[in-house]
Amino acid sequence: MAALFLGLNANAARMDMVDVSNNNGYMSTAEYVSMRNEFGVKAVTVKISEGGTYKDPDAASNIANVQAAGMYINGYHFARYATKAQAIAEADFAGRTAKTAGLPIGAVLATDVESQEANNQSKATNDRNNAAFMQEIQKFGYRSDIYTSGSWANDKMTIKSKTGWIAAYPYVVSGKNWYSTNHAWQWSSTAKFRISYGGFDVSQLNSNYYTAGQKSTVKPTNKGAVKENNRKANKNIYKPATSAKWIKESKTYTLKTAVKLRNGASTSSNAITILPAGTTVKTDKAIIQGGYRWVRQPRFNGYGYLATGPASNTLEYVKSGATHTYYTVKYGDSWWAIAQRNGLSMTKLASQNGKSIYTTIYPGQRLVVR
Repeated sequence: MAALFLGLNANAARMDMVDVSNNNGYMSTAEYVSMRNEFGVKAVTVKISEGGTYKDPDAASNIANVQAAGMYINGYHFARYATKAQAIAEADFAGRTAKTAGLPIGAVLATDVESQEANNQSKATNDRNNAAFMQEIQKFGYRSDIYTSGSWANDKMTIKSKTGWIAAYPYVVSGKNWYSTNHAWQWSSTAKFRISYGGFDVSQLNSNYYTAGQKSTVKPTNKGAVKENNRKANKNIYKPATSAKWIKESKTYTLKTAVKLRNGASTSSNAITILPAGTTVKTDKAIIQGGYRWVRQPRFNGYGYLATGPASNTLEYVKSGATHTYYTVKYGDSWWAIAQRNGLSMTKLASQNGKSIYTTIYPGQRLVVR
């Protein structure tokens, strides 16, 4: 589809760089080789972390497989900081996480600044926080940059010439080289690649910043090495049997990380919502397909589907050994009343159920109290 799209527009922007996260699912070396050989992708920027606690579970495999494909690799951290101290703390967390995941020295580790926290700050505060993050991240041996939207650049924060990775999606991609004085211009969030599912963020590089300061492990012309890396990268990929069927499973899980609830058992299905860590999920069926273990959650208006972990059948996204005591909400109950009855604070009670104390509760709901 991407080849057709580009063919219709001779002046289309280049697909120089792709950014990926666990939202794209497991990405094999073969997929990255296809991006490189068929679409001219030079570099991949991988989500590393978010805020002060979240580590992208696919960062390490993405980094390894991009390098095996002979492409340049970079990382990004989704910023939640609102103060200078928080910016430094998040930079330390991102740097340590990147090191553990295998991001090589000399790669870019950009700060992705587009959160509500940043939206609530003044331009001067955002500039101060971004500068603190970037200065701190350099202590880990990484180069720094800022990613933000075109509407925020030089409005919510300063993006100087010869810096910055800017996202702006025109209705028609013309021959105009948008943001030509910045390092990169992200021009689409829905690009398609031949052997990969779903839409991808793609960017045109206007400098060599995201391809400098590092070396690829495999030369694109080394066909033998690419073939061997593909074999190694793909040998453990789950290949679902055509006879895969749903099985009955009446269980309640507590999520240990945020997981997308989708309208189908596939990473290409639309997301209904994002279930935060601590959410309890009651299931009625399970299946292993498409590289993941999926469960079905009955909802008031149908069903939702979420991955509990990879196809190895491990509950990677679920708290292990979680046995809970539940309380069924009755008419007239409140967060305060239930919390007092069970020796908890309202905040603790709400958070362990993936809610806030301002969330409305209804008779018949089950809440984790132990």
